[in-house]
Amino acid sequence: MDDVDHGTRMVSFLGSFIHSLDDKGRVSMPAVFRRGTTETRFVLAQVNQPALTLFPEATWATVEERLRELIRRKPETRMWVLDKVANAVEVVPDSQGRILIPGRLQEAAALDGQVQLIGAIDRIELWNPAAFESAVRDKAGDFGEFAPQIFL
Repeated sequence: MDDVDHGTRMVSFLGSFIHSLDDKGRVSMPAVFRRGTTETRFVLAQVNQPALTLFPEATWATVEERLRELIRRKPETRMWVLDKVANAVEVVPDSQGRILIPGRLQEAAALDGQVQLIGAIDRIELWNPAAFESAVRDKAGDFGEFAPQIFL
């Protein structure tokens, strides 16, 4: 998010958890993720393949504004934007903290029993655990040079 209000605590999702996808296509959000937000609605979309991204409502509002601005500045991006939002769905955790992942999104992310939920700072990514392990191994790169700029 671009605008930071230092008077309020921004949502932050950290950590990685593997949960089972039930036979109805639901997965439990980790308790720490549920405690970390007062949001009751999320938007689930496939922004970066092969993962799904779960946006808290406030974060999604910022994304929507960026998408509107992109279309205003570059009308030729309209179909790309439509492709990204066409399969996005609003999800509301049930009383046990489970969210429903529609079949088409399960298929798109190759979720078949286990789901790795990864805190990605202001959003949550949902991965097939094997795909995540492979992506980290193959694409994480050696960016250790940035650690002092970020963590010190």
